[in-house]
Amino acid sequence: MSPRARGLLTLTIDIVLPMGLYYVLRGAGVDFHTALVISSLIPGLSVVSDLVRRRRPDRLGLYMTTMMLAGAAVSLLVHDARLLLAKDGWFTAVAGLWFLWSVRGHRPLAFVFTRFILEGRVGPNRESWDVLWERLPAFRRIWRVVTVIYGVGLLIDAAVRVVIAYALPVDVVPGVNTAQYIVWLLLMQVAINVYLVPSGLYNRWSPLYAELSRT
Repeated sequence: MSPRARGLLTLTIDIVLPMGLYYVLRGAGVDFHTALVISSLIPGLSVVSDLVRRRRPDRLGLYMTTMMLAGAAVSLLVHDARLLLAKDGWFTAVAGLWFLWSVRGHRPLAFVFTRFILEGRVGPNRESWDVLWERLPAFRRIWRVVTVIYGVGLLIDAAVRVVIAYALPVDVVPGVNTAQYIVWLLLMQVAINVYLVPSGLYNRWSPLYAELSRT
């Protein structure tokens, strides 16, 4: 399965399916808390399945597992409807801060999480990203900037989620949150590619890669 198809499948399982199950359960008369807890377990099942298949978890897998387990724990322990709905916003804020913190680290998170999709598809000879990272300062700068974009985008998304959790009717929030995930992903793709395309990342003849031809 291609990375794009895998991404669409993951999006469906982790975002669309839980929302659908939530409203099915509510329509069947299940109370709000039980419906939300049951529907929130679906993304966790997909993460566990992926970890079993890969056998050796990567940083993305560990991050997703941690977030899902924390979300499940909060869902089971918290019975305040508004706080329960706002938890995704608070977890998203943590993720945004983690992205921003990683900018000063050895490898920023945007680099780590994106390389499995783009590695082998950029550069004059489709070089390893480890080679590009070590030899091209501009390549390193690109992924630090993208990490900042992601971090800021996540913090904005988090703030909107918390406001929605407290402002809208309880049963409306899960549907709005799902729509927000999709809109946010689309907006982030546009914003990041508005930066990446002029940077020359996708152009094998870009000055970005000039250093690779020097001995």
